[in-house]
Amino acid sequence: GLIGPATVGGIKPGSFRIGNTGGMLDNIIMSKLYRPGSVAYVSKSGGMSNELNNIIARNSDGVYEGVAIGGDRYPGSLFLDHLLRYNDNPEVKMLVLLGEVGGIDEYAVAEALKSGRINKPLVSWVMGTCASIFPYEVQFGHAGAMARGNLETAAAKNAALLEAGAHVPSSFDAIGLKIYEI
Repeated sequence: GLIGPATVGGIKPGSFRIGNTGGMLDNIIMSKLYRPGSVAYVSKSGGMSNELNNIIARNSDGVYEGVAIGGDRYPGSLFLDHLLRYNDNPEVKMLVLLGEVGGIDEYAVAEALKSGRINKPLVSWVMGTCASIFPYEVQFGHAGAMARGNLETAAAKNAALLEAGAHVPSSFDAIGLKIYEI
């Protein structure tokens, strides 16, 4: 399948990487991306997926697989496509989702949690919670990273994922602790 038109790619530690995911060799070594763990993630942001590699490596046994789908309004694949693959893989023990303001794809993930289709622990955070402090619409770095109504705000999506059963930290800074706790 197609990952997405504006992505840095994906990585399966110990096997391959496609694109520039994982960054330079020093980051790959520091994040232990040369050997597989049991946490799989999907992110909109490529840059933040590199940070997720570090966070996951420091708070778990490491990354099993990670994909940055890109922040375009019309991506090549969706969060749910990858999370369902991970959920069905017995080698994956935990899922991590890093979304962002704009779009509604996170709601499909919330529905999959509610229905039991996703039954592994899911740690989730939707970036862009600071957008609400601006008195005007704010578009972040990606083409799709702008809320076009309350449903697309980071706060609304974080609340929906929490209500559906995802483990949602109080901020992005706390995502590592949440992964460690689970």
